[in-house]
Amino acid sequence: MKTYTLPKLNYSYKDLEPFISEQQLMLHHSKHHAAYVNNANNLLTKLREARENSSDLDMKAILKELSFNIGGHVLHSIFWDSMCPNKEGKEQKPYDLIENAILKVFKNYDRFKSEFSKTALSVEGSGWAALCFCPITQELFVAQIEKHSVNLYPSFDILMVLDVWEHAYYLDYKNNRASFIDNFWKIVNWEEINKKYSELV
Repeated sequence: MKTYTLPKLNYSYKDLEPFISEQQLMLHHSKHHAAYVNNANNLLTKLREARENSSDLDMKAILKELSFNIGGHVLHSIFWDSMCPNKEGKEQKPYDLIENAILKVFKNYDRFKSEFSKTALSVEGSGWAALCFCPITQELFVAQIEKHSVNLYPSFDILMVLDVWEHAYYLDYKNNRASFIDNFWKIVNWEEINKKYSELV
């Protein structure tokens, strides 16, 4: 029977320095993300066993918890691919199809960056900023996801996310979320995001 698995990163834990430290990334990936994977698999096992044994479950509670953990796994998997090493430290810009799509919706890159950054900064408590694609309007959307599964747009494809849970940045930035967001732009993996977008249009 298939289970959720912790994805391998396309870079080493130290490769996102100085913007994300080796210790920060290692803890985030191997501890926090791994916990969502393990919790999701344990909950699925619990569901399957209950069905086999015809036993009762608190469906509201278990499904809420399952959504939280699967959402955490999926969003973290996208997050790792949203970033890439950048030893030069110079901010990269979108190009090709994803650049054209950003310009069409947001009019210019700075407007897009501002909307996305404000979305990440204004998350109340724990959550994410996401760049999504609507298959109906064929437009990009910036979304604010609370926790792992609140405010999601059904059927939207997520191209890029920024994790603004404190566990994503506290070791490196303490409570300075804004600085973490600013530095995120220096390691955005526009090649991967453009690839994802090109497969949708």
